[in-house]
Amino acid sequence: MGDLRSHVRPALMACVMVSMLARVALGDFAKDVGEVQVGPVAPTNAMNPLRVPYITWGGDIATFYANGGLTTAPGTIFAAQGLNLELTGGDDFAQQVRDYISGKSPFLRGTFSMIGMASEMIGRDPRTKGVVFLQLTWSLGDHMVGRKEFKSLNDLKGKTICLQQGGPHVGFLDDLLDMAKLSWDDVKVVWAKDLTASKDHPDDNPAAMFRKNPQIDACFVISPDMASLCGDLESVGNSAKVPGQVDGAHVVVSTHYMNHAIADVYVCRQDFFDANKALMLKFTTGFLKGCEEVSALQRASESTTGSQQDKSKYQKLQEMSQNILGKEAVPTLDDVDGLLTDCEFAGYRGNVKFFTWGPGNTVGYEAKQKRALDLAVSQQYASRRIPLAKADFDYRAKEFTGYLSDTKIEEQAGSFEARKDEIEKLVRTGGIDEKTLLSFNIFFEANQGDFREDRYRDDFDRAVRIAAQYANAGFVIRGHCDPYRLYQVCVEAGKKKGMFKRVRDGATGELSYLYNDQPFDLKKMGVDKLMQFVQSGVFEGAGGTSPKAILESAQSLSEERAAAVKQAIVKYAEKHQLRFEAGMLTTQGMGMRQPVVLMNTFDYDQEQKNRRVEFRVIRVSAETSVGTGSK
Repeated sequence: MGDLRSHVRPALMACVMVSMLARVALGDFAKDVGEVQVGPVAPTNAMNPLRVPYITWGGDIATFYANGGLTTAPGTIFAAQGLNLELTGGDDFAQQVRDYISGKSPFLRGTFSMIGMASEMIGRDPRTKGVVFLQLTWSLGDHMVGRKEFKSLNDLKGKTICLQQGGPHVGFLDDLLDMAKLSWDDVKVVWAKDLTASKDHPDDNPAAMFRKNPQIDACFVISPDMASLCGDLESVGNSAKVPGQVDGAHVVVSTHYMNHAIADVYVCRQDFFDANKALMLKFTTGFLKGCEEVSALQRASESTTGSQQDKSKYQKLQEMSQNILGKEAVPTLDDVDGLLTDCEFAGYRGNVKFFTWGPGNTVGYEAKQKRALDLAVSQQYASRRIPLAKADFDYRAKEFTGYLSDTKIEEQAGSFEARKDEIEKLVRTGGIDEKTLLSFNIFFEANQGDFREDRYRDDFDRAVRIAAQYANAGFVIRGHCDPYRLYQVCVEAGKKKGMFKRVRDGATGELSYLYNDQPFDLKKMGVDKLMQFVQSGVFEGAGGTSPKAILESAQSLSEERAAAVKQAIVKYAEKHQLRFEAGMLTTQGMGMRQPVVLMNTFDYDQEQKNRRVEFRVIRVSAETSVGTGSK
C-alpha cells in the first residue's frame, strides 16, 4: 500500500462520493425512497445482464477490473465465471433501494450502517430481506478534523460536530460516542447536505461549513477535504502557508487508525440468493480474485522492480476507472490510485473472519449488524429492528481454496513489529500524551493486586472492543500511584532535619513550609519537582521511611499493576473467545507522575482518582500504520 499522505491531494475534492444518502435527513429515509411495490428480479441471460450497483469508492475498482468495464468483457474474471453483468451507478442510495425492492437489481451496495438504515424497508417482505454476502473493504480515508483545542476523543462531550445528513459518517460518529461512553445528546450535530463540495451546493458540506463557522468544533470529512483543512494525518492547518487551511485544525481521529470502523458490503435479496447460490458464489469468488489482482498491480506500479506489463495494466485500470467514475470525481489517474489507497480490501481471509468468527469478532458481522440496527432505530431511520441474514458459504470449498491465491487464515504480522517498536520508543522517550486518540481509566483500591472480571467486566470489554476497532493504532496500559504519602514523608523528614521555615497564611491561618525561601507545597510545585527533591537525596537520613524507597516502590507497583491489567484483559478475551491483537498492548509504569489531583492534606476520595490504570489508544506514524488487509 502506498503512503496515504501522498494521495490526499485537493484534486480529489469531488471524489470518494459516498454520497448515496446525501439528501436524506434523519427519519426521512423512508419518505425519500417512497412507496415501491415488490417485484421479481428479471431473469438473467445474454440479452438481459444482471444489474450490479457500484459507488465511487476504491473497493469498487476491483469490481470494474473483474468485469472489464460497465459490461462484462471477454477474457475477464467475471466472464470466465460465466457471469453477464451490467454495473450501474449507485451513489444515490435511495434509488438503489427502489431498484432493489422493485426487482431491477437484486443487490445493494453500501456501508453496513447504511444497509441498517434500509433494513426495515427491505425486511418487511421475505423476498427482499437482505443477505449480506461479501465484505469489500475497510475504510482508511474518513476523518474527524477538529480545531486546535480539540485534542482527543476525551474532549468530545459538548462539542458541535458537522457531518453529512445520513451519510457514512453517521455510523462513524455513533461508534466514537459509544467508545467515549457518550450519547447523541452529549454533542450538538450540525447537518450538511452533501459529503463534499458539489457544483450545485459548493458550501453545503462539512469542510466548507467548518471553514466558515468557528462555532463548529469538528467535522467529518473524506481524505481530500481533510487535506484541504490541515494537510495530512500528522499536520496542523496553517492558512498563512496554505490558503484554505484552518489554523490549528488537525485530525482528531481517522479510519486510517480506527480501520475497522466502516465496513463496505454487498447485500442480495433473499429470494434471488436462494435461487442462485451458484451464481452468488461465482460473483463472490470473482470479486475476491479481482481484489488480489488489483492489489498486485498496484504494488507493481509502486515498485521499481515491477514489470512494465503490470504497470501498463495498472494504468489501463486507472483509465477505465476514471472513465467510469468521471473526471469530475477523479480528475487525474493519481486520484484513482488515491481511491485505492484510502481503502483496505478485506480479501478472502477478511471475509472468513467477518462472517465466520461469530460474536467473538467484535468487528465482525454480528457486531456490525447490531450497531447498524441500533443506530437505525435510535436515529429513527427504522421503527423496529429487522435483522439481516448472512451468506452460508463454505469458505473451505474448492471454489475458494482452489481458485484464490492466498486462503490461509493465520494472522499476518504486517506492520505489527514496526508499530510496536514505535510505541515502545514513545514509552521510553515520552510523547504519549500528544499521540493519544482516546483514553479511559480503570480504578483500584489501595494495596489491590488483582483485577477480577466480576468487577471490571465492562472495562475489559470496552478495552477489547476498542483494540479491535483501532487495529492500525497502538495501545499503552499505564499504571499510576498516588503521590500524597511521598509528600508527607518528605515533610516529616524536612521538619526533623530543620530544613523548613514555618509560615502561617494571614488570611486562612493555615501553616505551610518554605524550603530555600520557596513554598514546599505539593499543589504549587507539582509532583515532578517533588521527585527531583527526593532523587537528590536531601530528605534521606532523617530516620523512618526513606523517600527514595517510597518512590522506587511506587514505580515498581505501577509497573506491576499495568502488567496485571494487561494480563486480566487478555484472560478475559480468551475466556470469552474475543479476538483482538493482544500483542499490541504495551505496558508502562508511571509511578507517581501525572497524578489527576494533588493534595497537601489527605482526602480519600481525591486519592482514589490517582490510583488508576489508564488504557490509551495511541496514534502511530502513517508509515507504520498501513492496512492489515490484502493490499
